[in-house]
Order: sequence, then structure tokens, then C-alpha cells
Amino acid sequence: MTLSSKLRCLRHPSLAVALALAPTASVDAQPVVQDIGQNAPQTVAGQTFQAYLQTVGARARREGVSDATVSRVLTGLVPNQRVIELDSAQPSRSTTPPPIAPYIAQHVGSSIIARGRSRYAELSGMLPAIERRYGVPAPVLFAIWGHETNYGSYVGDFDLARSLATLAWEGRRRALFEGELVALLKMVDQGVPTYRLKGSWAGAFGYPQFLPSVYLRLAVDGDGNGTRDIFSSPADTIASIANYFRDAGWRPGQPWGVPASLPPGFNANAYATKLAAPSCDRVHARHGQWKTVSEWRSLGVTPQRALGGDVLASLFQPDGPGTPAYLLTGNYRVILQYNCSNYYALSVGLLADEIAR
Repeated sequence: MTLSSKLRCLRHPSLAVALALAPTASVDAQPVVQDIGQNAPQTVAGQTFQAYLQTVGARARREGVSDATVSRVLTGLVPNQRVIELDSAQPSRSTTPPPIAPYIAQHVGSSIIARGRSRYAELSGMLPAIERRYGVPAPVLFAIWGHETNYGSYVGDFDLARSLATLAWEGRRRALFEGELVALLKMVDQGVPTYRLKGSWAGAFGYPQFLPSVYLRLAVDGDGNGTRDIFSSPADTIASIANYFRDAGWRPGQPWGVPASLPPGFNANAYATKLAAPSCDRVHARHGQWKTVSEWRSLGVTPQRALGGDVLASLFQPDGPGTPAYLLTGNYRVILQYNCSNYYALSVGLLADEIAR
């Protein structure tokens, strides 16, 4: 699920997944063996790991977490050197983005499409109610589920408390990861069993790879059994992703975008955006100006599927002249809030279209 982009969009639920996968990573990525911790540094900024855990425990208690939960989750933790190595090894931002077509070919292949269609058919009975409640098309929800964990086949096996504690103590993004560690303690206090606390090395977990703070805020009970089980319940998973998208501003009745054809010699650069995005700026800077579909049509840009003339859209031709182009709606930007990466968002949209066929 892609790491570097998620760090630039902090409301993203699966930041940890983002951290774990580069643009060429496979949806069938294999688990990484965890280091037992004996090679981890002894102190960071003059503070031992155990002293830091005491600080976190005190904060958690101030925020209402019980002594029993603090003791049960934090006692016995040691730093995970493998997590530190993975965090330190994140790729720097490239000046020239690599081509998007190979990523699409890998992540929207026949295998993941077939699995998505199979799961969609299997769960079709529950989907209309979720679509009515949240206003998000089920194929989009399945595309997220497929992209994040291959429909639940691999969710990560890192100890979440240990990973988050290591990342917070290490200090590069202490505010982020300490907050997620405290949120994890609150989850346990609310009844989430500790045996469930496994996931990505950067703290995401469950079928949709939510971070703890997002679980607390947006996970929902989709099957009516009184729990928010995104660890094994497809209904809770699909409904929780839908709730995330509704909260992020999904516009019912609009697609994420559509393929578009351009007239010969069309210069997309002439319509580059003039807006500066407050976050994920490099991602949004690659999109064109916002125009109505009717305005794009007047310039010779033709949507290849139905899209209302008054819908605002942005032109995106990621691999340059002569390659596929798209008109993106505001709903594409909602997908970007899940993972701020054009590679991710475009592949999710295209996978959703294939599942829906």
C-alpha cells in the first residue's frame, strides 16, 4: 500500500501500509522477519526506550486509558530494529516520477480483478444497503480492500504496539506515532483483544489497513453484531471503508474519473494547474486545471464514458503525450485521502471499474 505518499497526508488510514510499499511493490508482498531487538539503539536523545514508555503510559492515563491496559500492552516491549531500518530506508522524493503504466499493469492485473469479482459476487447480498447508507459504490470499496490486503489474504504480522512504540521513540515523527500508540491503547481499553494487534510495520492493521486513530473515529459495525471487526468481518470492513470515504467528502453519483481522448497535438501542459495544494503538493501538481466537462469538450477533450457536462474535472495524462489520459472528478481526491499517491489512486479507480464490469 505505499509509504512515502501517506506520510504526506496524515489523515490516511493506512499510513503504515503506505510506508511499507514502494510504487513497484506487489499486492502479494511477503512478510518481513522481525528483528528481536538486541541491535536496537539503547537511547534516543538521551532517553531510554523504557523511560519513554513510562512517558507514553502517563499520557495515556491522562487521556482515560486504564492502568491495566497500559501495563498489559506496554510491559515487556523492546525496540524493533527492523522497524527502524524500514523507516529509515524510505525512498526520497524523485524529481521525475516513474511511468505509471507498469504500476497499473502490476496492480490491476487479471488475478486481482478475478479475486475482486469473486468476492464481490460472494458478498453481493450486503452491498446495496451499504451503498445506500454511505453513497459510495461497492466496487470502489472492494478496490481499496484488494489494494490494501489482497482482500484480506495478508494483513501484516508485526506487533503493532512494539512497532508504534519504536517509531515514536525513534523520534523522526514522534507526534504522529505517539498519538497512534495512545490510540492503540484506547482500542484495547474499548475491548479490542490484544491478539488482534498485528499489522504493518508502520502501524496499520486489519483488512482495510486503518491506523488506530482512524479505527477509533471511523470503523463501524457493518453486520450488526455489536463489534467493529475489521480484522475478519467483510461487512465491517466494507462499511468502515465506506464511512471513511463519506467522511472524506465522496460525492454520490459521480465516478472517480473517466478515460478521455485528446485531439491530435493537444498540449496538456497549457492547462496545468495554477493552484498550490496545502498537502500532497507533488501529487496534485500533476493534475490539470479544474474545468467543467463541457469546457473540456470545447477544447476537444472527450470523455469516453458518461459524465455530466456541469461536472468539474481535472485532466491527467500521467505518462505524457500519446499515452492514456483521464478526466478526474473530486472523488479521485477522496481516494487520494486514503493514500496520497497518483499510482495508488488511479489503480484503485481502474480496479474498481474492472470489478464492476
